[in-house]
Amino acid sequence: MLNSSEIHALVSLLDDDDREILDHVEGKLVSMGTAVIPQLENEWALLQNQVQQKKVEYIIHRIQFNNLIQEFKSWYTSPQHDLLKGVCLVARYRYPDLDIQDINNQLDKIRLEIWLEMHYDLSPYEKVRIINHVLYTIFGFKGNTESFAPENSFINEVLQNKKGNPIMLAVIYILLAQRLHLPVFGVNLPSHFVCAYKEEPKETGINDPFNLKTEMDYKEGRVLFYINAYNQGAVFSKANLEQFLRQLKMEQQPDFFEACSNLEIVKRILRNLVVSYEKDKAEQKAYDVKQLLLTLGEEYFSYNEENPEEDPE
Repeated sequence: MLNSSEIHALVSLLDDDDREILDHVEGKLVSMGTAVIPQLENEWALLQNQVQQKKVEYIIHRIQFNNLIQEFKSWYTSPQHDLLKGVCLVARYRYPDLDIQDINNQLDKIRLEIWLEMHYDLSPYEKVRIINHVLYTIFGFKGNTESFAPENSFINEVLQNKKGNPIMLAVIYILLAQRLHLPVFGVNLPSHFVCAYKEEPKETGINDPFNLKTEMDYKEGRVLFYINAYNQGAVFSKANLEQFLRQLKMEQQPDFFEACSNLEIVKRILRNLVVSYEKDKAEQKAYDVKQLLLTLGEEYFSYNEENPEEDPE
């Protein structure tokens, strides 16, 4: 790696008007990877020229984004597609230094409050009522009906602000339930996202819903009922879901009633993020997130994503 004086010399060339020189300098710095970021941040603080500062910011972003692409590729090829890791990677697009352990600690704090009230001889409905009481009454989580900004797609923002869109509130619900070894999974509805409470593991043969082995594990077991995490954890039936789809004039496909994979959840969060950035006319950010989708094996098309006004209640 280049030493500090050489990095300083490269940064000083960022005010050069020659495009070829600029491209060479940017390429050289980006190729050095994340290890050079602290030195670039130091150089940024010393610069008096705002144009140069913006160029350094752009280089840092490129380095961080290239690293994020590699992390997404690694997650995509992993056998289990850990949900928490996936949603934290999404948040790292906006918050590159996000600490997954900090998110773990916040979730564990909520899980402990639920666990203290939970008795495992309770029925699934009773367990859900306890989760709802702790999550929505004690901690004050609610659907963000005022704004559908990009922040709604970042788990750290939702945990901090206690407000989010349907899918991110559902993700938090799923992560908490599975930490309590309850078989709650996501359901990839059109225009909305809900949770499914499936048969207990002892009935389905799934030993631990927190440690699924294959994508097919999501298909095992009967759905007992559905949960709308965006609407205070309201419980509803398959008949309610069928009525919701009729209102949307949507053909009722089997996948609309069954649990989806963690991969599909993360893809949908990214699609929502594209929509949010496009509404904000943040074209470069929308383009970046489309590249993340490509990393997960999906090309972005025009989607009609979260529309909380369409509610299966």
